[in-house]
Amino acid sequence: MALVNKKITNEAVWAEVSLAALAANYRRLRAASGDAELLAVVKADAYGHGAVACAPALVQAGAQWLGVTDAAEGIAVRAALPKNGPKSARILVMRGLLAEECDAALNAGLTPGVWTLAQLGALEAAAIRLGVKEIAVHLEIDTGMSRQGVSLAELAKLLARFTKGSPLKLEGVMTHFASAEDVASPKNAAQMKVFAQAVEQVRAAGLQPEWIHAGSTSTVDAGVALPGLREIARGAKLMCRTGIGLYGYALPLVGAASHLRGELEPVLAWKTQILSVQDVAAGARIGYSGSYTAGKPMRLALLPVGYADGLRRELSNAGDVLIAGKRARIVGRVSMDVTIVDVTGIAGVNAGDEVAIFGTQGNERITADDHARIAETIPYEILCGIAARVSRSYS
Repeated sequence: MALVNKKITNEAVWAEVSLAALAANYRRLRAASGDAELLAVVKADAYGHGAVACAPALVQAGAQWLGVTDAAEGIAVRAALPKNGPKSARILVMRGLLAEECDAALNAGLTPGVWTLAQLGALEAAAIRLGVKEIAVHLEIDTGMSRQGVSLAELAKLLARFTKGSPLKLEGVMTHFASAEDVASPKNAAQMKVFAQAVEQVRAAGLQPEWIHAGSTSTVDAGVALPGLREIARGAKLMCRTGIGLYGYALPLVGAASHLRGELEPVLAWKTQILSVQDVAAGARIGYSGSYTAGKPMRLALLPVGYADGLRRELSNAGDVLIAGKRARIVGRVSMDVTIVDVTGIAGVNAGDEVAIFGTQGNERITADDHARIAETIPYEILCGIAARVSRSYS
């Protein structure tokens, strides 16, 4: 008998994703970017929100470009979009392609990011196999992040591959800023200078890219780097790549006022329900290793959510959830599948009551930023860390 690979979900824990809020955030970011186009980043399953649902909503809101990590993500997103017409979109593979991914990526009409001779060679070979006459690629420049991209010293070797007889077409040139949220950082000016030199080298080689792109949500939020990028892009179209802002968050800026923080709406609310309620006496030790001791008689609620669902252990004895519009502190350690919260001061709490892990209840709100602050990380990691077994619903 054939085995069926069916995703197992924790039905007692769910995420509610507002596609309306996602579209509104895109429009706010688009307005803030001025004449720059926006590439809407839906990699990492749309930062945990569900790419096959979010991508069509973003295209419907006006996105002409989407960004994914790899070929598998791009193929799934392509299948979720209209096949053609005004509501279709281009899909950029931001991590680049492995040789074995090239055929599938070209068949799906994906646009590869490239920065090595090996990548160009693999794409050219795939084009010959498939009979593809032209492959539009976006060339990434390493301007100082030392992560991915071609250096100025090696750039000429790659540019030499874009010949009249090759199916390779240099459609875009891009880079990535390491410190976009730190507006005053000298690293930004240094990277901008290298990027300008690279684009000039591209043009000197007789190539005229249609797109020049760099920057993130923080770049659009601060606005400071946009004039310099426009100058570099002269004669081409400027594009910025926005990710976290789409989902309702913006990193705190250093050295500039934020235009977006507080204006973007978190797209995802993460919820569960109370599994059981019990009273414990003063002195009771709670959770693994008894990391919390009841200083008085307490009423505790058990939640069917834990670190296997993405609830960080750093929230142990530190984080809150919302029950009946009030904050309930996590007591004891967050376990793999369950978490205990203190509901002593909340009247009428019963099994089955809804709980907001983050989201809004009454006048209270908890966000991924709040979790990130306690866990000493960033909201990206909190959102991406919500496990696949947590079901998502869309409205």
